[in-house]
Amino acid sequence: MALSFNFVVDRVARGKIYPHLAAWSAEPYTPEWRQFGGHWPYTTPLRIQEYCDLHQVKINTYSIEDCPAGSFYPIAIGFFDLNIDYFGLLPPAVISKVADKKLKLLFFYHEGDNPYRIKERLDTLASTYQLDVTCYVFVSSNSAAKNIPGFVAFQDSELWYYQRNHTNPPLPIPHKSRERDFTVLSRTHKWWRAIALADLRSQGLLDNSYWSYCETTADTDIENCPVEVDYLKLKEQTLAFVAGGPYVSDELTQEERNDHSLNREPKYFMKSYCNIVLESQFDYDQSGGVLLSEKTFKPIKHGQMFFIAGGAGSLQVLRDMGYRTFDSVLDNRYDRETDNTMRWIKLSEAIAQAHAQGLSKLFEQCREDIEYNQHLFMQIKTPRLNTLIEQINEQHR
Repeated sequence: MALSFNFVVDRVARGKIYPHLAAWSAEPYTPEWRQFGGHWPYTTPLRIQEYCDLHQVKINTYSIEDCPAGSFYPIAIGFFDLNIDYFGLLPPAVISKVADKKLKLLFFYHEGDNPYRIKERLDTLASTYQLDVTCYVFVSSNSAAKNIPGFVAFQDSELWYYQRNHTNPPLPIPHKSRERDFTVLSRTHKWWRAIALADLRSQGLLDNSYWSYCETTADTDIENCPVEVDYLKLKEQTLAFVAGGPYVSDELTQEERNDHSLNREPKYFMKSYCNIVLESQFDYDQSGGVLLSEKTFKPIKHGQMFFIAGGAGSLQVLRDMGYRTFDSVLDNRYDRETDNTMRWIKLSEAIAQAHAQGLSKLFEQCREDIEYNQHLFMQIKTPRLNTLIEQINEQHR
C-alpha cells in the first residue's frame, strides 16, 4: 500500500514547502535557501521533501482551511534552542486547529540533542498554551527518541547522504591489495577526537594510514571532554598533538571536505582496508542514544569495513537498520560499553587487534558483508520512508 504525508503548509515556492516559523527570507534554488538554519529561530527547509521526491513517496499539501483529518503542520529545525517559544511563533489559525485537535505539529530534527530535554521543553510550552502534550510528534535523529512517547527515532543522515551523493555511483571494491591500513579523518576540532588520534598515533597504528586533523585551536580545556584524558595519561601528548597541527592528507579546502555531493578523494575508501569513523559525538548529550552521520554511511556506500568511534550502541543501530557490522571478524564488544573512557580503551584495543591480525586477511573475510552493505545502502529508500510514516501515524493515534 502506498503511504503518503498530509502536510498543512503556509506557502509553496517553486515546488518547495517554505520553512514554517522562519524569520529569514529566501527563495528556493538560491544560495540563501540553505542559510535558514543560521538565522533565528533556526527552522529550515524540509529535508523530508527532498527525500520523498527522490524516493517516490507522495506529500499531499493543504491549506489550513481544507486539511483532512490526520494532517500535520511540519516544522524542520536546524538547531533546537531550548529558549525559543516555538508555539508562540505559530500562526493563530494553526494553533486554533491544534487546540481543537484537528491538526498536529510535526517536528523534524536531524541532530542528536538529548530528546528527553526537548520533550520536557515542548511539553512545558504545550501546557503554557493550554494544549494537550499529545499535540505534536517529534522526529529525532537520536536513537533514544524511540523510548519517548510522541517521539520517533529516524536516522536522517542515511537518506541525507544518499540524496546528496546520489549522482555518484558507489566506488568499486577491487580484488587487490590496498596500500594503506586505515582511514581516519577529522575535519573539525573536538578534544575527544584529538585524544583518539593522539592515542592511535602513539601506538603506531597510523604509520601506514590516511589520517587527518584539519583544525587546531587555542583552547586548552581538554578536560571538557567525554573521554577522561587524565585516566588515559594522554593529556600532554594530546595538547602537543593539537599544537602541532593541522595535519592533512589531501589538498582540499575545508569547504571542499564538507561537500558531500562529490567523491573528491576515492583513495580514502579504495586504497585503505578499514575506516575508523570519528562520529559527530562520542556522547550524545547524556541521552544514552546515538546519531549516525554521513561519516558512517560513506564507508558503507563505498565498500570498507569499519569501526565507529561514537555513542554506545552505534553498531546496534546499524544492525537494526539491516546493515552488517562484521561481528564474526572484528571485536565489536566496545559498542556495548556505556562508560565513555572505557569504550575508547576497548575500541583502541579492537583496532590494534585487527591491525595485528592482518587487515588484508580480515577484509577478505568481511568482503561478502561489505558488498551486502553497499547494496543495501544503494536500494531505494521508499521502505524507510513508509516505516517513518507508519511510526508517525502510530504516535498520532
